[in-house]
Amino acid sequence: MDSPVSAFAMYKNTKQSTPKHDKKKKKRKVNNSNAQKPLSRILNDNGKNVAQKIKNKQKKTKETKNIIKKKTHKKKKLKSNTSKRVKNVENSLNHSVGNDTIDEEDSDSEEVPVLIPAPIPNNGISTSSHEDDVNSYSSNGEMEMTPVTTNSSEEALKVFKWMIAPYSYSDFFRSVWEKKPLHIVRNKPKYYNDLISTPLIDNMLRTENIQYTKNIDITSYEDGKRETHNPVGRALPHTVWDFYLQGCSIRLLNPQTYMPKLHLLNATLQEHFTSFVGANAYLTPPDSQGFAPHYDDIEAFILQAEGKKHWRIYKPLNEAELLPRVSSKNFSEIEIGNPIMEVTLQAGDMLYFPRGYIHQGVTIDGEHSLHVTISMYQKQSWADLFEKMLPAALELAINEEPVFRQGVPFDIHDNFGLVYSDLTTPRRVEMEEFMKNLFHKIKSYLPMDGAVDQMCKKFQHDALPPVLSDTEKACTVYGDTDVMAENGKVINRVEMSLDTKIRLLRKNILRMVSEDSIKIYYYTENSLEYHGHELSFLEIDEELAPAVETLITTYPEYVSIENLDVPNDSDKMQIADALWARGLIMTEYPLDVVFD
Repeated sequence: MDSPVSAFAMYKNTKQSTPKHDKKKKKRKVNNSNAQKPLSRILNDNGKNVAQKIKNKQKKTKETKNIIKKKTHKKKKLKSNTSKRVKNVENSLNHSVGNDTIDEEDSDSEEVPVLIPAPIPNNGISTSSHEDDVNSYSSNGEMEMTPVTTNSSEEALKVFKWMIAPYSYSDFFRSVWEKKPLHIVRNKPKYYNDLISTPLIDNMLRTENIQYTKNIDITSYEDGKRETHNPVGRALPHTVWDFYLQGCSIRLLNPQTYMPKLHLLNATLQEHFTSFVGANAYLTPPDSQGFAPHYDDIEAFILQAEGKKHWRIYKPLNEAELLPRVSSKNFSEIEIGNPIMEVTLQAGDMLYFPRGYIHQGVTIDGEHSLHVTISMYQKQSWADLFEKMLPAALELAINEEPVFRQGVPFDIHDNFGLVYSDLTTPRRVEMEEFMKNLFHKIKSYLPMDGAVDQMCKKFQHDALPPVLSDTEKACTVYGDTDVMAENGKVINRVEMSLDTKIRLLRKNILRMVSEDSIKIYYYTENSLEYHGHELSFLEIDEELAPAVETLITTYPEYVSIENLDVPNDSDKMQIADALWARGLIMTEYPLDVVFD
């Protein structure tokens, strides 16, 4: 069970009020408990492997120098003004909101911001094409590289703008988000082609252990009846495609687990929304429907990858179902009335609708349909925040105000309850006023910071692990360092020093929370399956918290370890090592090898 929010007032930033030299050194405590280009070019081109270059350079240096227990800290050459920037083009396309169509000047709609590369697939072919990984060798054989300076939140924003292009980001959140559906027509059938395809699904079924119910559903909807036809065990192509040929729809429940580019897309987007960004994929045979009309509790973005699908969208049935916090039952056609929008999505189109909007889709014209539903912002409402905040505020008020611990009047039972709810006696009015005054007192104890921390803590558990570029790998614990070679010998040993510059790997890679102690929750060790692992965290002494705060507030800039806001060098190195070991920070340049 989560620690109560009210325990969160423990850590206070004392870096201004308490001089560093006045702080007593305490033993460090760190515990680990459960702890714009076409997308195809960005993700598929075979880029240079930076980590391999660094390894070659280190090997060459080791062969030519006889260095014993000596660590060098040379400034790497910064290649000036060579970082290629890919133009973030505002894609000019035809799009419509309801029946309103806007025509804009045509441009290359498949231009997107540079993304970090997807992981290398099992066939060994690199999907990296990170053109901003600007690295080269100088004439004297030394490595020259440009440090990673991107802000993960800003990169996510670029990707989201690509996903809804050409619709304006500001207009979207001002007039569409949580308010009404949006249909974007592109006439660009390959716009989402890199994310998913039917051959990719077939390959996934052949090479991965895809389980019915856990990873895949076989569904049908006919004559007003929705059915699931899942066998038991592994889903193999022969059986799955037999269901498909019989008119059943195929739903992939967590395709980002097996499709690196979907993982990349979602892991990038989550940095902007600070909420879990998930995906379901739906493959529907011609002239069929897989699901009954219903509404969801997420913001839904339908990305049409192949074929066509006809959609009907309906308003929430009443105000109580506007922006719901749970998904609905399956509705009948009689219950939902007439649609407010009817559109046919073609490959490259997008459809957005807020949570609470009833929807149903059917394939037409003898064509199949393959789309991905990108879902986000589940349980991110004010209600969810207050569910965390109010119980904690009451706990604080109980601890601080004796009046909350006093007994209720003996006659409260004779003035309140179902039988007495219509009473307006002076005694009832008096007690009503007293209770309202008590409730008013609770407002002054609202732990707003702690409650928001708790929501962010949940995000750390929900989030997908990050996808790293070659340069990022070379500058993190995931790089080609500390390798066990022949005869039990470890080579490529690296160490940080006080002048090493570091920064967080991602803007939202961790959340520091004050509970019964200071804990740092993080998502680098998360599973690709939702909540596949326990939530990971570090527990640190309060004196080390300002060092973590320094990294959070200076992101995306690098800061020297010696400039972390901790009283002594030993603690600075200890907290840096702890964060490095868990993949939470990266260095400005790859670390030098220590030769023994």
